[in-house]
Amino acid sequence: MSQVQGVHLVGSINFDDAETTMRTAASALGAHLKRIPDGEVGERFHWIAFQPGRLSQSEGIEPVGDTPIPLRMLDLRPVRVAEGVDPATLELAPLGYAAAALESWETFAALKREGAIPATTRFQVSLPTPLGVVGSFVRAEDRPAFEPVYEAALAAELDEILAAIPHDELAIQWDAALEFAILEHTSYAGTRYEWFDDVWAGTSARLARQIDRVPTDVEVGVHLCYGDVAEHHFTEPSDAANLTRFSNLVVAAAERPLTWLHLPVLIERDDAAYYAPLEQLALSDSTELYLGLVHREDGAAGAERRIAVAREYVDRDFGVATECGFGRAPEGVTVPLFEAHRAVASAW
Repeated sequence: MSQVQGVHLVGSINFDDAETTMRTAASALGAHLKRIPDGEVGERFHWIAFQPGRLSQSEGIEPVGDTPIPLRMLDLRPVRVAEGVDPATLELAPLGYAAAALESWETFAALKREGAIPATTRFQVSLPTPLGVVGSFVRAEDRPAFEPVYEAALAAELDEILAAIPHDELAIQWDAALEFAILEHTSYAGTRYEWFDDVWAGTSARLARQIDRVPTDVEVGVHLCYGDVAEHHFTEPSDAANLTRFSNLVVAAAERPLTWLHLPVLIERDDAAYYAPLEQLALSDSTELYLGLVHREDGAAGAERRIAVAREYVDRDFGVATECGFGRAPEGVTVPLFEAHRAVASAW
């Protein structure tokens, strides 16, 4: 029977600063974790919602509409390429990912020198796929021409991270959420996100391209997601079939090996129908699999129930996680969530 070993932290964690996040994670789960993120603190608290504000700082890009859409310190208005501007000539202002990663890396490195983080643990940097940002926050008619501009800018930020952080200390995670709104033909607002016809080939090839940007001496993982706005998905999948199909396409398209794959599991799904498609998951033995089946609402007991069903269809060892980050979860849930992870999975 498969073993349940290891814990993965998807990214966002509801502490106010990176040091608290990393110190607490290491203390509660140190031997269970191969990598630790910074919690996506500050302007990153709502995943990619800070990107429109960053993009609006670039000459030739402007917000859509005159009335801000406030979310704490953010303005959620989408952006557009200004009239008469050729998107190919745009030079984007810093996106913020490299600066945040390098600042948190200094904290991570200091904690490791102190002995608060185990010596073999890597620093995890979570990045969105370019598709996620372009499809969510760029005016529809501008998306085809703007996509390569944004992709190049994000690649430059990745390069900055790769240049500054030792490769044997680093892990990069690509977060793919909007891909499933496209594949499931749904959205929060009832709009169409994609600007290409073959959605399966288009989404998987784009993600594989981002995976291959990461050098082979740096770990790379993928987090698949069904959205998390006020802890709700944009749709409730009937089973794990689309997760499995997409994962297999991405792994086949990528040239470099995938270090880990994270798949979400809905809290109410402890039935065979949801997990059965996972029998078709085609991962290398060297790729870690994490099932996001730990939920704050029912803790270790609920996770154990879902694990029991998953083991019937996942014929390999796997680790556990939450289904998404929990940076926007209610205050006070983080340590109990860490304890629930530890209760259901063995250490490495």
